[in-house]
Amino acid sequence: MSSRRSRSRQSGGSAEISDAQITDLVSKLQQLIPELRARHSDKVSAAKVLQETCNYIKNLHREVDDLSDRLSELLATTDSNSAQAAIIRSLLM
Repeated sequence: MSSRRSRSRQSGGSAEISDAQITDLVSKLQQLIPELRARHSDKVSAAKVLQETCNYIKNLHREVDDLSDRLSELLATTDSNSAQAAIIRSLLM
């Protein structure tokens, strides 16, 4: 058992998670990350799953920012009263 979880239990922490629950959550997380999904049969450490998850989330944020920028540029070149402009504005909200 990790010392962090031991301290949590000693200090009366109410959110106790068993090792089995952590293993299950890491496994579920692994299934959500495309880079790790292909390695389902391989043993991947929890640290690697968390690292890849962080990288994946950072990439998703970057993609969202890029798409927002592209939509903003498209909106700038579109008639502001058009139906297309209304759609773009709704996507940016």
